[in-house]
Amino acid sequence: MTDSSEGRPGPIRVMVVDDHPMWRDAVARDLGESGFEVVATAGDGEQAVRRAKAAAPDVLVLDLNLPAKPGVQVCKELVGANPALRVLVLSASGEHADVLEAVKSGATGYLLKSASTDELVDAVRRTAVGDPVFTPGLAGLVLGEYRRLAAEPAPAPDTGAPGAPQLTDRETEVLRLVAKGLSYKQIAERLVISHRTVQNHVQNTLGKLQLHNRVELVRYAIERGLDDE
Repeated sequence: MTDSSEGRPGPIRVMVVDDHPMWRDAVARDLGESGFEVVATAGDGEQAVRRAKAAAPDVLVLDLNLPAKPGVQVCKELVGANPALRVLVLSASGEHADVLEAVKSGATGYLLKSASTDELVDAVRRTAVGDPVFTPGLAGLVLGEYRRLAAEPAPAPDTGAPGAPQLTDRETEVLRLVAKGLSYKQIAERLVISHRTVQNHVQNTLGKLQLHNRVELVRYAIERGLDDE
């Protein structure tokens, strides 16, 4: 299978981590039947880290409440080791503290276990291409957290310094819309460009600014007031 809509070679590789065997197996089965390649599963945090490093999934579907090592720590370790990894938290908890902790640890999205199979499949597809995916009602909370993080002092590259990498006008335009909380699909529609082109601009910007994920990118943009323009 080729996900031709995004130009990906072959199926999206997914790993499912949950400490409840029946739930874990059901999610893995549903994703496999929907065309994803389920490359591994794990039932605790330590096992998840080991197997994810060996299996190299594109997307990690991760529960937070895990034995041996909590889900947020798993996320932090794996994203730290491989910034290209996308993490979709699938949790029974809708507590704001859990959502924010997951985002700060590097998760791309957060979906409640009450979601339907169709919603999960759509969320994994969108997570794979870097779109932030959140259960309705949580997206605003996360954007608010981005803004709070932006108020905290944090070292960031100064693009005005001599020899510093310069963003193109289009990269700056995309960055501004990312900071406003728009998804890649919404940005593509706004700028009348392809979803893949938006992804490329974001990846180029991350590389130029030596940033690792969307949280750092949004903080960088908000610190410079790009979200207000």
